[in-house]
Amino acid sequence: MRRLLLTILLLASVCCTLNAQFRSTRNDVSNGSAGRTGGTVTGPPGAETGTTSASDTTAVTDTVQGFSIRKLIRGYAGRDTLTPGYMLLGTALVPGAAQMHNHDWWKVPVVYAGIGGGIYGGIWCNRQYHLTGETKYKYLRTAGYAAAGLFYWAQMLDGVACFKTDFRPPVPAKSTLYSLLLPGLGQANNGDWWKIPIWTGGLIACGYFYHFNDIQYRRFRWITQVGNNTEESGYIGAITASAAETYRDTYRRYRDYSILAAVLVYALNVIDANVFAYMADFDVNDNIASLEVQPALIQPLTPAYTWYDTASSPFATPALGLNLQFTF
Repeated sequence: MRRLLLTILLLASVCCTLNAQFRSTRNDVSNGSAGRTGGTVTGPPGAETGTTSASDTTAVTDTVQGFSIRKLIRGYAGRDTLTPGYMLLGTALVPGAAQMHNHDWWKVPVVYAGIGGGIYGGIWCNRQYHLTGETKYKYLRTAGYAAAGLFYWAQMLDGVACFKTDFRPPVPAKSTLYSLLLPGLGQANNGDWWKIPIWTGGLIACGYFYHFNDIQYRRFRWITQVGNNTEESGYIGAITASAAETYRDTYRRYRDYSILAAVLVYALNVIDANVFAYMADFDVNDNIASLEVQPALIQPLTPAYTWYDTASSPFATPALGLNLQFTF
């Protein structure tokens, strides 16, 4: 039950990330040319800047609607703009679809040959393993299925990498999908190379703690099983069955925490790639806003601080103060 809940949480986090991309990439299409290619913004958000064309209205409507199967089909058919999020979904459902959309036709037979060959090799080795019982076929079966999965994953990553956009890199949608497919790759696309050891190290640490806690869990589970029947098992260890049961539950809980930590690190890695890709063109120059403080002589503005040295010659006494100049 716990593994089922953890799997549901992982799928929910991935689906939420993809849904955010389906919503945000439309904004990239409609606003990216102005924000990333030197366009001019004619007014603040919400201000009327003139008449709105039918295409602008459609773009806003698509952004509100979010995910749409119709938009996915129209994008691959060339009748609508295909965003990176929809492209990844399409090639996940139909391997090789992204390569066909990117006009890399020679990659399609390679993809299907790799996936089909791996699956066929795995099935054949599985049959031989059951017939002969040789251990080598067991490992070859695993290798065949792993090769098929590797080709399937590689065609999705290739589709994202070869997907052409009109924006100056890094494109937020592509950086997000990079980190979704391979943690740390989105940070590399953003130029944040120093973050790669952080995220990969976090996932490796979560994997290590999962492995350690799983070993301890299996150990105490075995002690719990054989400790309750010492006459048949011959168990003479110092740990009693009741104590082993407590340790078993503790390490099982720690193992589940390791899975949750890995999901959290993975999700934060995707969010980090998305946020910092959006902030890549944010101007952080020190000259954006500056505050200058310098002494100044302030002339009085009211007659109360003005005296006359003669009947007709007013003389204003200046006061010493500070001049604050803020530029932005």
